[in-house]
Amino acid sequence: MDWHFYENQLREKGYKLICGVDEAGRGPLAGDVYAAACILPENIEIDGLNDSKKLTEKKRELLYPIIKEKAICYCVATASVEEIDEYNILNATFLAMRRAVEGLSLKADFALIDGNRIKDMPLPCETVIGGDGKSASIAAASILAKVERDHYMEELSEKYPQYQFEKHKGYGTKLHYEMLDKYGVSDIHRKSFLKKYLGK
Repeated sequence: MDWHFYENQLREKGYKLICGVDEAGRGPLAGDVYAAACILPENIEIDGLNDSKKLTEKKRELLYPIIKEKAICYCVATASVEEIDEYNILNATFLAMRRAVEGLSLKADFALIDGNRIKDMPLPCETVIGGDGKSASIAAASILAKVERDHYMEELSEKYPQYQFEKHKGYGTKLHYEMLDKYGVSDIHRKSFLKKYLGK
């Protein structure tokens, strides 16, 4: 598989700084949604690079500093729980993605975005379904976003130890729902995700 197919097609059209963009944490019941934008050097090989969901936590943690070191530039950004509840998760995800792209230290001239929808991007862009398994720069962004979000959830677990966020990272697992039954909803839970649960 050619990990650089999409990037090289764009380079042939004259684009030079192409960033991959992906998100992490759209599904959880708690915590911010994260997005990363990453520009990699042309045809770079990073051993073991893949869609973050296909990698073990240990492998992601190993790749994380390598990607940061080898990237031309990258930025990880978030949208808050309040923004998720106000604008809905899809729009909050777009907001985090836009912040990641705008936060790059070098201005990208094109964005490759994982998924099938995007809006309000400040530059030309293309969505790639399953892009984190097809494009090196999207895969790199997926790892940066996922690892940083996991670290953030581990920090939250120290502040809110009763919910055991370090174990489920905020996802709606059996354990998480048991902790919600026991301790109620905190200020870092997404109320819009818990409407059914709260309505019981």
